[in-house]
This record gives sequence, structure tokens and C-alpha cells, in this order.
Amino acid sequence: MKLKLHHLNLCTTNVAAMDEFYKQVLDMETDPAMDSQRVKGQGYPGDVSFVTDGTTQVHLAEKDLNCGFRTNNIVNPMERGHIAFRTDDIAAFKKRLDDSGVAYSDYGGWAMSGWEQIFFYDPDGNVIEVHQAPE
Repeated sequence: MKLKLHHLNLCTTNVAAMDEFYKQVLDMETDPAMDSQRVKGQGYPGDVSFVTDGTTQVHLAEKDLNCGFRTNNIVNPMERGHIAFRTDDIAAFKKRLDDSGVAYSDYGGWAMSGWEQIFFYDPDGNVIEVHQAPE
């Protein structure tokens, strides 16, 4: 099982302003392939801008305090944002969390087509996503 940093998700009340800032100040570019993978209406209808430096993505997402309630999950990844890692074996990673006694919210394929996503907290309460995506 491999893990690799995939993206940082920043939550905001003004996606357009964040998009402009990250593009103008940090020279990031829109990642058009990501928007076409979005699944809307399964718990997170918010606006998102996907930008990249060519290696790592930043997801600039509309803050959503009710996402956890709508999806019946404890962890709300759209409240304060999160850091995300991609794995090639989500089942093995879930077993690692279970064996370590780390509780997680299994969001399944709620936001991105083909992605299986789980979210959990680190010891300081930061939200971490681990997902598996089709090749």
C-alpha cells in the first residue's frame, strides 16, 4: 500500500477571490480535468476551484458547516479544510486505521467520480483525507 500527498483543501466563503489570489500571486493554474470528475448533489453542492502548481493540487472549496449532517458522518471535511493523500489500496488503509483504533468517516464516492474517500482526525484535530481513485 502506497500513500502520496495529493491535495490540500482550503475552505472559504469566497471561492472566486481565493481562485484569483492563488492564480495571480502563486502562479497556479486551473486543473480542468478535476471539475469534470465532480459528483454534485450527494452531500456537497458547494462551489470548488481546482488549481495546481503542476505537481500538487489545491482545492478551494466553499465552506459547508452542514456537510457532515447531510451525509450522516462525524467528520466534516468542508468545515475547516483538510490535507489529502492518495492510496492504491483503500481497504488496506482502512484496516490500518481499524488496527490502530483510529475512527474514520467513510464517505465512499460522494464527491469525485470513482474516488473512494475516508476522513479522520490527527491527534490535534486536523482533518485528513485518504482516497483511492481509478487509474
